[in-house]
Amino acid sequence: MSELTLTKIRFRNSVWEGRIAGAPTTGKRPRIEVTHLDQPVDGVELVEGTDSTFWTLTVPVPEYAIADGVQTFLIRDVDADAKLGSFTIIAGESVPDDLRAEVELLRAELDMLKRAFRRHCLETM
Repeated sequence: MSELTLTKIRFRNSVWEGRIAGAPTTGKRPRIEVTHLDQPVDGVELVEGTDSTFWTLTVPVPEYAIADGVQTFLIRDVDADAKLGSFTIIAGESVPDDLRAEVELLRAELDMLKRAFRRHCLETM
């Protein structure tokens, strides 16, 4: 479980922005990873806030991710190996009460759990 908290600020011009709070105030940079289709997203930036109590996270949405269907981005705390949040883009035809976004998020979280379980098995051998 992570001590960090993630709050969405906005999503515009193909850039998702959020605020991370709860990091140690000693200036230690949190290790944040953003993935799409289980691959790291390029261009992610983490900038320390003005009063050192928060960090601003910016995630540029890659062009290849703007496509028909559901695209889910998973944001996690690498040190705690915990999910901080996620955001989803749905393009193309949508159906009211569509569960595709939830299914995609569950798949991303399942992939994260599988990696953690495999790592745990290797470490305890």
